Amino acid sequence: MTNCEIDFVDEERVAKVRRAMKSERSMIALAEMFKVLGDPTRIKLVIALSAAELCVCDLANLLGASQSAVSHSLRALRQMKLVKFRKEGKVVYYSLDDHHISHLIEDGMRHVEEPRPLIIESSEELEAVEISPSLESKTQSKIEIG
Repeated sequence: MTNCEIDFVDEERVAKVRRAMKSERSMIALAEMFKVLGDPTRIKLVIALSAAELCVCDLANLLGASQSAVSHSLRALRQMKLVKFRKEGKVVYYSLDDHHISHLIEDGMRHVEEPRPLIIESSEELEAVEISPSLESKTQSKIEIG
C-alpha cells in the first residue's frame, strides 16, 4: 500500500518537520551536488581522491579514461566545491575539498552494498528478475504467483 486510506493531516507533526527542513536554497544546492555526483566517472574520481591526492595523469591512468575526460569531470567537481587543487611546479594535484565528501560517499556505498531482501509485488517484476541457474532449480518449486 502506498497511499493513506484516510484523508487526515497530523498538523503538529507536519509543523515540526517543516521547522526542521532546510531552506529552499540549501535544498537546491544539495540537489545540484547530487546531480554532479550522478555520473559514475565522477564518483570514481571522488573515491580515488578519498584515498590519495592525485594528478590528472594518475587519475586518467587509474580510471582508464582520457586526460580530457578526467579534466572535464574534475572541473564539474571543483565548481561544486567537492574537490580542490594545488600546483606543484607544472603538476596540478587534486584532493577532496573536505571530509564531508568522503563521508557522503562512504555512507552511500554502505547503503548500496547493504544486503536487502528482494520484494516482488507483481508477476511482471518477478519476470524481470534474473535468477542464477543454480538458484533457479532450488527455488522454482517454492515461487508461487497468485
